[in-house]
Amino acid sequence: MPGLVVFGRRWGIASDDLVFPGCVELVVRLLWWIGTMILYTYHKGHFDCNGRGILHTYLVGLLVVLMLIILSLCAIVYVSAQGTITNSGPRRSIPMLVYLRAGLYVPELVWACLGAVWVSDDGKGCDPATVGAVIAAVIASWIILLFTAVGVVFVFDPLGNPRPQPPAMEPLGVRDMESSEGSQFFSTARSLAVKVWECRLRLLCCFLPQDESHRAAFSSIAQLFSGFFSDTDLVPSDIAAGLALLHQEQDKMDQSREPSVVVSHSPSSPIGEDMEAELEKAAHCMQFAAAAYGWPLYIFSNPLTGPWKLSGDCCRSRTAESEVVGGDHLGCHFSSILQTTGLQYRDFIYVSFHNQIYEIPFFVALDHKREAVLVAVRGTLSLKDVLTDLSAECENLPVEGVSGSCYAHKGMCQAAGYIYKRLVNDGILNQAFSIAPDYKLVVTGHSLGAGTAALLAIMLRNSFPSLQCYSFSPPGGLLSKALADYSKDFVVSVVLGKDLVPRLSIPNMEDLKRRILKIVSNCNKPKYLILLQGCWYELFGGNPDDFPTELDDRRTQELSQPLLGEESLIIRPSSSYQSFASDDSPVHAATHLPLFLPGRVLHITEDGPPRRSCFSQVRYRAEWSNEMAFRSILISPRMLTDHMPDAVLRALNSLTSERPYFLCPSASNNSQHNTI
Repeated sequence: MPGLVVFGRRWGIASDDLVFPGCVELVVRLLWWIGTMILYTYHKGHFDCNGRGILHTYLVGLLVVLMLIILSLCAIVYVSAQGTITNSGPRRSIPMLVYLRAGLYVPELVWACLGAVWVSDDGKGCDPATVGAVIAAVIASWIILLFTAVGVVFVFDPLGNPRPQPPAMEPLGVRDMESSEGSQFFSTARSLAVKVWECRLRLLCCFLPQDESHRAAFSSIAQLFSGFFSDTDLVPSDIAAGLALLHQEQDKMDQSREPSVVVSHSPSSPIGEDMEAELEKAAHCMQFAAAAYGWPLYIFSNPLTGPWKLSGDCCRSRTAESEVVGGDHLGCHFSSILQTTGLQYRDFIYVSFHNQIYEIPFFVALDHKREAVLVAVRGTLSLKDVLTDLSAECENLPVEGVSGSCYAHKGMCQAAGYIYKRLVNDGILNQAFSIAPDYKLVVTGHSLGAGTAALLAIMLRNSFPSLQCYSFSPPGGLLSKALADYSKDFVVSVVLGKDLVPRLSIPNMEDLKRRILKIVSNCNKPKYLILLQGCWYELFGGNPDDFPTELDDRRTQELSQPLLGEESLIIRPSSSYQSFASDDSPVHAATHLPLFLPGRVLHITEDGPPRRSCFSQVRYRAEWSNEMAFRSILISPRMLTDHMPDAVLRALNSLTSERPYFLCPSASNNSQHNTI
């Protein structure tokens, strides 16, 4: 931080990112130079074959070129390792060293061509070992040149083109900026960033139909991404270093915190009854939420027996027994649903595997064990689902009888509206309740399906007052405060451990970005050392790194300035890469609207030390939590694995099958545990 500026543009790496690639190439070059020297010494400079003059010149020149490259790499590695992430002063000479190293590719290319000419013309009459060594050297040169070209493509930043500097501007609010050159500059830069992200999304999703709905989604997501990443001069390695520091900082704070007292309750306790009953219902509903994923999750959860159990049913037609719509030509999805839920074919009212953006698969079944008409919504399993996830803008969702602002996640709101139309307009629920009129309605789902299920439950609540919803690992950026409070009467959200998704929202991501900026700005260690220690800590544990965490008064004042402030330590724009400011930036307006988890939150955590052996038995504890406890993203190796549906189902089954397990009262859950 900031990005490296060479060849008149800003690149996606910083001047302290050359330590590791430089060391790798340095080892390769040293071995290559030693091998070439051994070959030259073995022949003592005299070769008894055709073209020995060319061969002699090639080897001598190769030794010289390799030595120059080795010296330049040593200088690059040494200089790149100096300073800290924000203190790039000791690395001022890196651009010149990069130019020098790039210039050495020219003689290397010439010598590679010379070696290839000698092998093709005069190599046949020479020692086979010598010919093989020259061929290996030529191939190695071309491989390194190829890897260099690929690396340049990867670190290329489309937004790094040199731009004219905006004129000096008066303090914000002093004059009208609409017609100023500075405003035009920032507007152009912002538009370019949106176009770049939109092109990236189109390239990533090139095989998807380019219809109007997809184009609108690409545009919406591009605006979100460009707005989030455009106001910092961080490179990917800066973010990795910041995440490593944050993880150790969180663990250090957890170790210093006094252990909380867990109050057990007898089965006769009202709180104990409520917890035990909810865990039983949640474990049952999670089977249906997991079943909605179809055969991929079933095979993943049952790698040995799953293929064998599905093989007999996959190609059998079941269309006469149940209504199956789209996307399951072999019947493997439906067969896995039957295996997971234990239901019969006749118990399914409607099964849809149709999948488009804002349109996700779901099924409706009769759950005779719980006497419920159950609607299960599938979570993210395709790129179209990812686009639905990323459509994170707010959309109005007015609900009768709810006062206050009512808005929700746009993509999931659209998906819930699609399922609502199928259930109500197509008469699916009427058909189900005509078969089982005394059953209650239950809606469930995991991840994307959890958020969609919660919104669907809100839409259906007035028509079905006894409705219940079990939302597993829902996204944190889902509902406005008014809707979140309204849903507490009929929605239960289940969150496992340090799952990232329930803590994921645009305000939380902005908070994470600011924390990364603060912690990397305050750390006095070089980036390569932070990354090495971070990798060691993640793999082998140990004590968290004792880096400085307290900011002195001067730096605290600097870091508390607006994120887009000209003098802020957080933003250190390079000469060719500017942070974008606009009238809708945090300098001028409030940040993104806050969104919350739906319903009451049941938090499941592992009981015992945070690090355990792979074969140790895991015991869980459950507690009613507060949605405010999920207003900060936690960095952990388990932040993704805790989100997997099989992990959530395993934890719930463990809690409902093992005795005793820990039951924690809701009164002790208002503290925001495990947060910075």
